[in-house]
Amino acid sequence: MPAATASTRVEDVVAARGGDLIELSHAIHAEPELAFDEHRSCAKAQALVAERGFEITAAPGGLDTAFRADFGSGPLVIGICAEYDALPGIGHACGHNIIAASAVGTALALAEVADALGLTVALIGTPAEESGGGKALLIEAGVFDDVAAAVMLHPGPIDIAAARSLALSEVIVTYAGRESHAAVAPYLGINAADAVTVAQVAIGLLRQQMAPGQLAHGIVTEGGSATNIIPGRARLQYTMRAVNTDSLRGLEAKMRGCFAAGAVATGCEHEIAEAAPPYAELTPDSWLAEVFRDEMTKMGRTPVPAEVEAAMPLGSTDMGNVTQLLPGIHPVVGVESNGAVIHQPGFTVAAGGPSGDRAVTEGAIMLARTVVRLAEAPAERDRVLESQDRRKVVRR
Repeated sequence: MPAATASTRVEDVVAARGGDLIELSHAIHAEPELAFDEHRSCAKAQALVAERGFEITAAPGGLDTAFRADFGSGPLVIGICAEYDALPGIGHACGHNIIAASAVGTALALAEVADALGLTVALIGTPAEESGGGKALLIEAGVFDDVAAAVMLHPGPIDIAAARSLALSEVIVTYAGRESHAAVAPYLGINAADAVTVAQVAIGLLRQQMAPGQLAHGIVTEGGSATNIIPGRARLQYTMRAVNTDSLRGLEAKMRGCFAAGAVATGCEHEIAEAAPPYAELTPDSWLAEVFRDEMTKMGRTPVPAEVEAAMPLGSTDMGNVTQLLPGIHPVVGVESNGAVIHQPGFTVAAGGPSGDRAVTEGAIMLARTVVRLAEAPAERDRVLESQDRRKVVRR
């Protein structure tokens, strides 16, 4: 089948199912669910592909709100990642409803041409991207072992074909002191809240010495129960980011010193626990990204220039772990949001509006066409298949 014919067919499928895809996006948007609790959203994301005859594997890796839906039997296995978790308090301010619906649309479109192009289409429901690292857990469980390339998109205020992201780790720091009456015998207490203060001051001073691209931000999740009790327990949760994993390791070492400073200064004990699997930096496959850029242009969109993309990593995502393992892309598809950026309430509104709906259907078409072009480019098809074969050897 000529690529142009396949490209036309996938576009026709998305056009025909556009109403269903937008309805899916709105349904997920209307019932936001947090990480590892996306039971309704997970079920909604499976419904349309189940009707199409995809083979559903529930709860891969033991994750209740994950799934994998497969169609076709071709040697080129394409993973399409769907996210559907929301943010506390502000719902789908990251537009994961758009991600899920566009992924379903891409899967339905590629199912139409799977036999002709020698594809196996694998729609992978990946929970807990905002906090929890669902994709990292699914990688460890072997869910991506047979996948040759993976695609997904993310909404944002602008179009970015070769989007990048920062490496990330997140820790919970607990300080244990001793309670005492704050007026009668404060000298008998060991103030865990003071340990938090010292640690945060140390982090504030550290910022001057952070390397370009290194970031640290956190919250106090526990700091005492009453003003007349010296807090015997306090807790911080901090996220650290850097341009790559090596830089992140250096930042983590310095941050551990800041956390320890709080304990030393106050006499508290302290414990540091990993809050979630670390996220690697997102490194898009250059060929796939350039094809997607071309598809964006054909769709009438204007992605930012390539030289700008490299200087603007956007947040962090566990899709970075996937792109460190296999060829993949995570482009940003622009949504008109009246100046709001992701993780702002204004973007929640935009994600459920007309521009968000266009991102669902146009995004599905662009992703599906990108996969068609991969399947029809012998050298690139061989490249990703050979990469997958090498991973088989390493995995054994």
